[in-house]
Parts: sequence; C-alpha cells; structure tokens
Amino acid sequence: MSGGARQGAGRKPVKIDLEQLEKLCGLQCPDAEIAAWFHVSTRTIENRRKQRQFAEAMECGRAKGRISVRRHQMKLLETGNATMAVWLGKQLLGQRDVITAEHVGGGGGPIQVAVKPDLRRLNDDELRQLRELAVKTRPDPGN
Repeated sequence: MSGGARQGAGRKPVKIDLEQLEKLCGLQCPDAEIAAWFHVSTRTIENRRKQRQFAEAMECGRAKGRISVRRHQMKLLETGNATMAVWLGKQLLGQRDVITAEHVGGGGGPIQVAVKPDLRRLNDDELRQLRELAVKTRPDPGN
C-alpha cells in the first residue's frame, strides 16, 4: 500500500499470518477479536477481506469451525443426548413442535352459551334496530 505523494510514504502494511487467521476463524472469532489479535483495526480486517487469499483463509477457517461444531453435536447425539436430538431434528430436518389447543364443550361437542339477553330492557327504537339486523343476517332462501 502506498500512502502519500512521495515514494514510501504512509503506514507500512501489517503482516497478517493467514494460518493464524484461518485458526481464529475456525474458532468463529468475530472481526473485532481478529483485529485485536493482530493489533489492527476492524477496518483493516474489512479491507483485507477484499483480497482473495485473505477472504479464502477466513471462509475456510469458518467452514472448518462449523464442521467441528457439527461433529461435536453428532457425538452428543450418539451418546443419547435427547436435547441435542430434538435440536438437530429441528435445525437439520425441519422438524417442529406442534401444539394444538382446541376448546370444546361437554362430550366433545360445541361450547354452549347459556346467556340469554333480556329484551324487555330495550326500548322501541332499539327493538326496531334489532329486528332490522336480524332480517339482514337471515340466510337468503334463494341461495
């Protein structure tokens, strides 16, 4: 990298060992931790990621780390860990918990509503409006 108008101006590039980078990525370290390890800023890591070899080392390390996690999960599954079996089933096989909540009345039938309105308390105008609503909600005998 060059920094200024004159030859050799600017900060010297920091050497980042790609093997160490791959190992850190294998541990799923975020950019901030990788930057701290190499004594650089996260911006430096972001900029270096644009270089093919740097990006490949990061992706290879992250992939190896995911494989390692999956291997350990499978070992837990093989030892009979039920929690891991359920979790992996959900993650890898798309399995899910289904809870059905159904409200029913006595004998499995519909819920009976025992409240009957007291129409004696309605005035003439309210009764007229109620009749109009009842007529509108009747099923049409032509259908």
